[in-house]
Amino acid sequence: MDDDSMKFFLFLCSLLLATGAAAQAREVPTSIPDENILNLDLSTGGRVVILLRPDIAPNHVERIRTLAGQGFYDGLIFHRVIPGFMAQGGDPTGTGQGGSDLPDLEPEFTKTPHLRGTVAMARAQAENSANSQFYITFMPRTQLDGNYTVFGRVFSGMEYVDAIAPGEPPQSPDSIVQARIGRNVPPPPPSLAQSQAPGGEEDVGELSTQLPAGIGLGSAASAPAAEGPGAAPAAPTIVDEDGAEVSATAPAEAGEAAAEPVEEPR
Repeated sequence: MDDDSMKFFLFLCSLLLATGAAAQAREVPTSIPDENILNLDLSTGGRVVILLRPDIAPNHVERIRTLAGQGFYDGLIFHRVIPGFMAQGGDPTGTGQGGSDLPDLEPEFTKTPHLRGTVAMARAQAENSANSQFYITFMPRTQLDGNYTVFGRVFSGMEYVDAIAPGEPPQSPDSIVQARIGRNVPPPPPSLAQSQAPGGEEDVGELSTQLPAGIGLGSAASAPAAEGPGAAPAAPTIVDEDGAEVSATAPAEAGEAAAEPVEEPR
């Protein structure tokens, strides 16, 4: 290899390293309040940062803040994970039948779309049965819009959601090592991380944010076709994985076409 070729090779290497460093350094915009940042450290090996939406679901966001502050979600497994659909967790019993000791929530349905990376509250057939369980969608699920309370969307770390072990329940379930609210939250202590073994390897996918509809607790139930109480907020905005604001009513990006209905979460 001559000198010019070597220089070009070194340039390419430095460019790749710089690109990787920039990606790792990506931070939540300062315009987002600290209390609207949920950090989920998963047993799949990394942190998922979720931007909460108190503008569309204030009571559900407050519930997530409360439970995360109590350490309620630490160690809980993802008990129902359907490839191409969603990963559901937040049940202290790990069966899909449990919840916190706090009262169930009234619905806060809106027309905010279920995109890849959308985070919403799971519930049983009754619309006011949401408590602590939530789900993160792998692919867009527009048929869920207006039937489940969307309260956030993944900002970064969707590859760690993609790697959650599948199953209903998974043979070796993955878990939430730590759930905390805020900016620059320290990683979980080694003792906590080591106490939760990973639930198996899974190919990671490309980050995107979209939620499915019809995720419930207990036995499967069809999502009601109700539009939700009151009028939906006027065109709220969401922040995508690149930090750009996107209209909540905008269609899914190319490559995020909605998958065929599988089954509703429960």
